[in-house]
Parts: sequence; structure tokens; C-alpha cells
Amino acid sequence: MIVTCSKNQGIGVIQVSQALTAASVDTFREQLASWQSVEVDVTNFVIDLKQVDFMDSAGLGTLIAVLKQITERGGDMKIACLQKKPRMVFEITRAYKVFEIYDTVDEALKMYK
Repeated sequence: MIVTCSKNQGIGVIQVSQALTAASVDTFREQLASWQSVEVDVTNFVIDLKQVDFMDSAGLGTLIAVLKQITERGGDMKIACLQKKPRMVFEITRAYKVFEIYDTVDEALKMYK
């Protein structure tokens, strides 16, 4: 499993357990979509990237696609625990302007209150 999904006060917390690369993004999408189809009442999400030590352009593109899908459903998505190497991808591509990024999951969850 790449993704571990849970709910915290009605907000989906998505823990990603490995690098988000071209080799893993399809599995990431499938596991997230599967959970979303069961938890249809969850519209807001925090993506916990604490265990993601590497991300390529496919990984970033997938996060952008997931953000678009969530916002089209009237929800929101925040990113937490962005590590050093993936953070460089966000800085080089200026993706940090697209996402709300927080140091911890708790900080991101508080922003929904």
C-alpha cells in the first residue's frame, strides 16, 4: 500500500508511504480513488508527505490532478510534512503557489476550522 487513508474530524488524512514517481502514481491514484468512493462525505483532505523522500514531475502532476478533482467537488486539499527533496521540486516549478503547505498534519487540520 502506498496510501493509508483515515478521517480526522471529517477531514481525509492521506499518508503517502513512498516516493511519488512515474512508477507509483497510478497506484497512488487508484488507492486514493478507492477510498474516496467509500468515504463520499469527505470533501477536504490533508496529504501527509512525511515519508516521501523523492518526487518527480509525474508525482507533482498527480498531486495537481488530485487537487483539481477535489476542488471540482467543492472540497480543498492541503499538503503537510513536505520533505527537503520534494520541496525542491515545488520550488523549481513554483507549485508552492498552487498548494497550501504546512509543516505538520495538525497545522493543516487546524486550517479547516
